[in-house]
Amino acid sequence: MMEIRGVWMPTTDSNLWRSRDRIAEAIAFLAETGFNVLFPVVWTRGLTLYPSAVMHRTFGVEIDPRFAGRDPLAEAIAEAKKCGMAVIPWFEYGFASSYNCNGGMLLEKKPDWAARDRAGNLLCKNGFEWMNAFYPPVQHFIRDLILEVATRYDIAGIQGDDRLPALPSEGGYDAFTVQRYRDTFDRDPPDNPQQRQWLQWRADILTEFLAQLYRDVKGIDENLLVSLSPNIYRWCLSEYLQDSRTWIEREIVDLMHPQIYRRDAKRYQQIVREMVYRQYEAQHLPRIAPGILIKLGKYRIGAEDLLQAIACNRACHLPGEVLFFYEGLRQDNDELAKVLRSHAYAKPAAFPTAAELKQQAIAQQKPRFHPPGLSAIGDWLKRLF
Repeated sequence: MMEIRGVWMPTTDSNLWRSRDRIAEAIAFLAETGFNVLFPVVWTRGLTLYPSAVMHRTFGVEIDPRFAGRDPLAEAIAEAKKCGMAVIPWFEYGFASSYNCNGGMLLEKKPDWAARDRAGNLLCKNGFEWMNAFYPPVQHFIRDLILEVATRYDIAGIQGDDRLPALPSEGGYDAFTVQRYRDTFDRDPPDNPQQRQWLQWRADILTEFLAQLYRDVKGIDENLLVSLSPNIYRWCLSEYLQDSRTWIEREIVDLMHPQIYRRDAKRYQQIVREMVYRQYEAQHLPRIAPGILIKLGKYRIGAEDLLQAIACNRACHLPGEVLFFYEGLRQDNDELAKVLRSHAYAKPAAFPTAAELKQQAIAQQKPRFHPPGLSAIGDWLKRLF
């Protein structure tokens, strides 16, 4: 049996990265629970969790100072290998430079890399400040970081999320991008950042960045997976210029994990059925394993709601899920992990290779099916108990 059973491993609200012993304990715990793929953060708050020649050359900082003298990514990979788990490093911050830090160290040293809104201010959304994802030096820097990891480490792939490739749609009003638009259309960009043609033009630039990155990663090793976790379509397009449906149609992403971060089980199921029945073709479904929110701040999903979300995924012929995030599994005496171990993840499952994902996509080229109703999801749950 093959399934995608993943978990994100951030530094925020987590202490697992503090030592190799903590990393080893966490990964052994996840393997015992039934997970088969890890998404450890490697790029966050403008710093790396591995010694980076690219960062040292560009910004004079080799690694997050908290981890000086260590290589947490290498430690995680070594521990995962002991447990037979795949590792896909997660470039969490993508084109974001900082969080509530006015651009942080990156834009302090490279002010011309800043993204700008219509008023000319540093682009900021939900507390995150952004680099200009359309500016070639910024694109080259992010691509070099990713290719550095893909070249140096024995991994299953690389991952971007709702910040890679992405830019808040309020951006694009910097001098470079405005001039590029003028050169193309002989007019200034619209004042309305949601104007359809202006929105799509900027999204297309990010799509082309992704297409080139995909080719570059496959040039290193065709078996490396390009994994992306945007928000749900079309919201991700209108808010962050992420044309995720085009990405999967153009086959420039191997695995996609839409962030269906809903705290209501019925709403989660509604979005999954909408995605499966109306947004994607049948052959795309083997590449889609939704992101499920299990913890954020004081919130933690209930065990029954988690099992219902997984049941919905399986009933809709989706190959798995990725959980955000690790610490939610450890709360209340490991309650969620125990539930997964006893029910949804009781039987072991292998993580699919790039070749197997392609084969599954070919096998799924058939007419659309009607998405299952709640009764089918209930039947799947009953088989677990």
